[in-house]
Amino acid sequence: MAVSRGKSFLDSQEAKDIRRALQQMALDSSYSTASSYSADSLTYPDNLIPFIDKHMNYLNAHPKLDASMYLANIKLMSRVR
Repeated sequence: MAVSRGKSFLDSQEAKDIRRALQQMALDSSYSTASSYSADSLTYPDNLIPFIDKHMNYLNAHPKLDASMYLANIKLMSRVR
């Protein structure tokens, strides 16, 4: 998936598909999708970045990353065993 990242990425169909997959993971209790610390207290006043935002921001910031492989790795790493 060689979609140029940036503002256009977040509006792309690829981003919508990834967001949907992350939302499904967040709803599934077999994945650990707790919010994590963020130093950006302007965007996240409680200093907690939601699981979905964290991964969408990461994909947006790393345009050469293969999004499907990243998503597969997130699924493996966040699986509750």
